[in-house]
Amino acid sequence: MSLNVVHLVGRVGGDPDVKYFESGTVLCKLTLAVNRISKNSDQPDWFNLEIWGKTAQVAADYVRKGAQIGVTGSLRFDRWQDRNSGANRSKPIIKVDQLDLLGSKRDNESGMSQHNSEF
Repeated sequence: MSLNVVHLVGRVGGDPDVKYFESGTVLCKLTLAVNRISKNSDQPDWFNLEIWGKTAQVAADYVRKGAQIGVTGSLRFDRWQDRNSGANRSKPIIKVDQLDLLGSKRDNESGMSQHNSEF
């Protein structure tokens, strides 16, 4: 048995980066800041999110910098070789399967619902 599930709640670090493909598929990339409970530091952990399809379009339409969201997805690593040094590099990515819009209209002026919205 194997399991790869990630649940995160945090604030969006910037407006969505949205790409539309000729096939009709939509890709939305976001960063998410999640506060870790710690006595010594109040620095957030940052996560790179990748959202596809209908959920990506919802994120593009309703999510803005500073919005509080919840996500469920899986962890994967992008791997590549650095062009300059030839060193192997990797970056963790959360592939989002479920997006929950949290907060109220007052929290985000983009018009998100006052109730949780699940897509």
